[in-house]
Amino acid sequence: MSVLMNLAMFPTDKLGSKSKEVSEVLSIIKNSGYKYQLTSMSTIVEAKTLKELLDLLNLCYLKLEELECNRVYISVNFDARTSGEDRISSKIKSVEEHIGDVSK
Repeated sequence: MSVLMNLAMFPTDKLGSKSKEVSEVLSIIKNSGYKYQLTSMSTIVEAKTLKELLDLLNLCYLKLEELECNRVYISVNFDARTSGEDRISSKIKSVEEHIGDVSK
């Protein structure tokens, strides 16, 4: 099984840049050992099960709670498939087979 999670999470009760809090969330993801890809709008994470990603999502939220963020925006999407692995890369490669290199 392969599950992809597209996650955007940041506090809405803090003024200015959110990069410090986003960095704290990304640190949780980075230290999880799951394959991930940071983009300018969100982070994509791949795991074998939905439960693994739900647990990771909770850890990310708890980190923001620990940082005294009283209101948090969370946008999350999942793509679960019973087969496959390294879909973060393979989905891009599949499109590139049709149109060539895409912006990376």
